[in-house]
Parts: sequence; C-alpha cells; structure tokens
Amino acid sequence: MTPLAGARRLVVKIGSSILVDETKGEVRRDWLEALTNDVARLHRGGCEVVLVSSGAIRLGRTHLRLPAGPLRLEESQAAAATGQIQLAQAYQEALARHGITVAQILLTLNDSEERRRYLNARQTMATLLGLGAIPVINENDTVATDEIRFGDNDRLGARVAEMISADTLVLLSDIDGLYTGDPRSDASATFIPEIREITPEIEAMAGVAASEMSNGGMVTKLMAGRIAMAAGCRMAIADGRKVGALGALIDGTARCSWFLPEASPLSARKKWIKGSLKPSGTLVVDDGAVRALSTGKSLLPAGVTAVAGEFRRGDVVDVKDRGGRVLARGLVAYAADDARRIAGRKSAEIERLLGFRGRDEIVHRDDLVVE
Repeated sequence: MTPLAGARRLVVKIGSSILVDETKGEVRRDWLEALTNDVARLHRGGCEVVLVSSGAIRLGRTHLRLPAGPLRLEESQAAAATGQIQLAQAYQEALARHGITVAQILLTLNDSEERRRYLNARQTMATLLGLGAIPVINENDTVATDEIRFGDNDRLGARVAEMISADTLVLLSDIDGLYTGDPRSDASATFIPEIREITPEIEAMAGVAASEMSNGGMVTKLMAGRIAMAAGCRMAIADGRKVGALGALIDGTARCSWFLPEASPLSARKKWIKGSLKPSGTLVVDDGAVRALSTGKSLLPAGVTAVAGEFRRGDVVDVKDRGGRVLARGLVAYAADDARRIAGRKSAEIERLLGFRGRDEIVHRDDLVVE
C-alpha cells in the first residue's frame, strides 16, 4: 500500500499553475473533475480530505479584464474577491457529482498564529470533516496584506495540516519532487525520493518558481516540509499537471519525493503541548478522574473539584490530584470562569449552566499529556 493510500486525514495543496489554464485564465475542468473523482475515491474509503487551493486571483483578473503584468495590492484583492466565488463554485459543482458537500474557509497568517483564532479554525475544520464535508481553503487575499499574508499556499497547506493533525500533506505542483539542483537548468541534477531531515545541504538544493502564476518555489516547499515534519505529518512533492495526477499517487505509479517525520501527528502535538507552552492555571481532580486519566480518557467537568488561575479557552493548564501532584498538562476547552461554573457537574448540564453548548470534555484526550 502506498503512503497516500494509507492516509486517514489528508491535505492536498493545489497550485494556480496546474488548476488554471495559463492562456485562457479559466479552470481546467477536465483536470478538476479527475482530481475530485480521486478525492471522492479517498472519501469513500474513509479518508478525511482537505483541499488548499490557489487560483482565485488568476481567475478574478481574467473576469475583471485586468492587464497582464504585476498587480497593485488593491487590484489583487479585487481579483481575489471575484475569483474566489468562481473557484468555490468550480469545486462545489465538481464534488456535487459525488454527493459530497463543500465548505469554503479563507485564512490569514494571524489565524494560524493567534491561539483563539487557531482553535476556532481547528474546531471548525474538525467539525466539517466529522460531518463528511470537504473544506476548500485559500488564503484570504481580499484582506491580507504583504505584512500578514502567507505569501504562498505551500506553507498555508502545511499550517492547515499542522492545525488539524493531518497525517499526510501532498503538494501538487509543476515538478515531481526534490532534486540536488534545478533539473530545468542542471542536467546532472539527481532526484531524491525520500527525505527524513531537512539539513542545510537539502535547503541549498532549493530552486525558484518556474511560473509567474506561482508565488512558491522549492524554497517554500522545504519550508512547508519543515512545518509538516515538526507536526508529525509526512509530505509529498509531486507533479500535478497531468489529468489524474492524484490518482497516480494513490496507486503508486507517479514519482514523488516523500518527507518522512519520526513522530506521529498526535505524539508531535503532545510533545509541543508538554514542552512549548507555559501553564496558565490548574484543574484539581478527584480520584475517579485520576483513574480515567491513567487509562487515556478525556477529563470531564464532573471530575474537577477546583479551578485555580485565570486562563482563557485554549490555554495550557496543569491537572493535579488532591495532593497537589501534577498528573497531566493540556489545552483547556473553557475559560477559567466557565470552568468554575461547570466544575463537578455532568456534561449534559453545560448548556444550561453556561448558556451555550460547548465541548463535553473540559480537556480532550488529544489535547492532554499525562505525566
């Protein structure tokens, strides 16, 4: 079985230069239909798929009849506003043939850096995937500026993979992988099928973008690889220009470079929680919760006997037993005041106590590192 065929949560990044016909400035419908056929195939097999797609600005500039050449920032934003509608409609129509619901999400860099917005985006995507929908994500070019934008969808794809704990990221581009040099100009460049660490020597192999429609190049793909691998997510760089490119990757008939991390997405996430963040408060739990945590279960409000500190939703808290021993560390699902209201109560009472329906767990097991 190929690595892609075994993916359970997959992010596919699609570049403008392969989705949009460069001469016509229109979506390559045959290519998109083949892609969505393969996405539907994965979806039916139980794989959760997220698409990170460029193309809005290129489609919009055609529709608005903007001249060739570099666009001013406001022209790019206007083109994005127009083109994003066309892009979303193209995906909606292509996946509707398979009875699959499409959801549009537009992100800025701040959405991946600011903790509350990060958690909101993560939860939205997780909910959509749980409901069987396929999110189609793009950078929010309508409001993004040079100072806050990702600048390319390679890194956006990696940030999304990190955000949702995906196990696999595929960058469909105009090259079939990483070489020791630029194969377009260096006949002696050698293909590298597998990368387990991004060293300075690997970084020195990066080239430049081959298409004026693409902001990325091998440099940004290696940046994406670094992000993905740190999150425990394997990543493939593959040539996506041919119709049926994703299907060839699934079947193992297409060449690509795989970036392979040592950790799994969940273990990488828990390592980050344990070592990278400072606790903002404490939850004291009863003996029943101590036993539940020791068996890998989530922490429910009913097991909490006291709440100390002032923290917000998504902050890190220590979980302690009655004697003050630290049992675990995790990302709390409720702010301190709300946590105090629901402490010791059943999850079914949360909506009545708080006036809104939050998570059943005060700390979910995926966000919890037991000492």
